[in-house]
Amino acid sequence: MPMFIGTTLAQQGNLSLKSQAVLIFDAQQEHTIYDKKADNVMPIASITKLMTAMVVLDAQLPLIEKITIQPADIDSLRNTHSRLLVGSSLPREEMLRLALMASENRAAAALGRTYPGGMKAFVEAMNSKAFELGMGNSYFVDSTGLSGANVSTARDLTKMVLAAYSYETIREFSTTVAHAVALPYRKLIKFNNSNSLVRSGTWEIAVSKTGFLNEAGRCLVMYTQITGKPIIIVLLDSFGKSARIGDANRIKKWLETTYHRTITSG
Repeated sequence: MPMFIGTTLAQQGNLSLKSQAVLIFDAQQEHTIYDKKADNVMPIASITKLMTAMVVLDAQLPLIEKITIQPADIDSLRNTHSRLLVGSSLPREEMLRLALMASENRAAAALGRTYPGGMKAFVEAMNSKAFELGMGNSYFVDSTGLSGANVSTARDLTKMVLAAYSYETIREFSTTVAHAVALPYRKLIKFNNSNSLVRSGTWEIAVSKTGFLNEAGRCLVMYTQITGKPIIIVLLDSFGKSARIGDANRIKKWLETTYHRTITSG
């Protein structure tokens, strides 16, 4: 079993991060390199969509099946904008890709709505999956993450990212740099990845998801390679548009230049 064990204050002292909750996990040696308030239960915003993707894929629903955006998929809670107008139809796999790479809320809502049994059954499956993964401090209420009642901890999200990495589709879709879809009312609509680090070319990222709500701050989770090792980074409640990206780059530099530790398995 992975060792989700915290580091000492002395080890953490060399790394100063602006995110309120942080966990850095060595997925190869299965141990925590660094943590900060990793057990605080917090809103996770669109990081939720990684769980949405796992539930959709676990159900083995046909990915080529067309899904049509309905009025029920409109965000009436936050009134967020979407370029997927009511009546837009795309294959389930396209909805899944847009939900993961571009954090498209109507796509994520449609994925939950079209689950067998509807959104209620979908949310039940999300929470069952969380229980299965040992995410004891996590709770989900929708497929988008728009509700502040979708909560977790940095430690639980590390488990979720580790599980998400095992899905080839999630690895591909969450790290798609840009993608265009054809819809009747416009010839082609281009979507970009919501994580600028995926687009930067200086990171090797296998799983990525961003999130933002006022009460959640700016959040970021990644499964990446640093110094040749698979590393999971969870950043929650970063204040300011560039704080989570700055923290991620500080972590990368710290691991590459400062962090030296002999790891022994026990």
